Amino acid sequence: MDEIRLDARTLRALAHPLRIRLLGLLRGEGPATATGLAQRVGETSGTTSWHLRQLAEHGFIEEDAERGNKRERWWKASYESTELRMEDFRGDTESAGALAAYLYEIASGAYRRMTTFLADDWSDAWRESFVMSDQDLPLTPAELKAMRTELHDVVNKYRRAERTGDETVIVQIQGFPWKRP
Repeated sequence: MDEIRLDARTLRALAHPLRIRLLGLLRGEGPATATGLAQRVGETSGTTSWHLRQLAEHGFIEEDAERGNKRERWWKASYESTELRMEDFRGDTESAGALAAYLYEIASGAYRRMTTFLADDWSDAWRESFVMSDQDLPLTPAELKAMRTELHDVVNKYRRAERTGDETVIVQIQGFPWKRP
């Protein structure tokens, strides 16, 4: 499966900071055990096991049958990307808290990835290729939506199989209205 589109049920299942982190690790770094993930996130393996089972129950992850044994259970992501359409939750007061928690954790994860990059010692070539930019643009909602589509098309143009010498590059696209004080 390539993509999961979040609905009210799957959003509520995912909207927990630890579950989002665990899923992010499995999607970004590949299969792992509850014990290995627990060490990465500073939790007990019992806690991570419980959250992994919740993620599996809702189709986000699955057991990696090619790894492990009866004592060691490996997990892997069951899809490539997550789609969340805000219009699916318009007027859904029961999902409002889960939606806020999910969006906050996604933004927090983006911040953590950026600050990790800034703190690490990368080669000059990577440092010179890095971009962190923000622009203030006067746009209508339709223009922002069109720009989002074009930016995703540009990112997809560069999507290919990994080759020798590659590093995984995180591309973050943000576009949102801002009310000036």
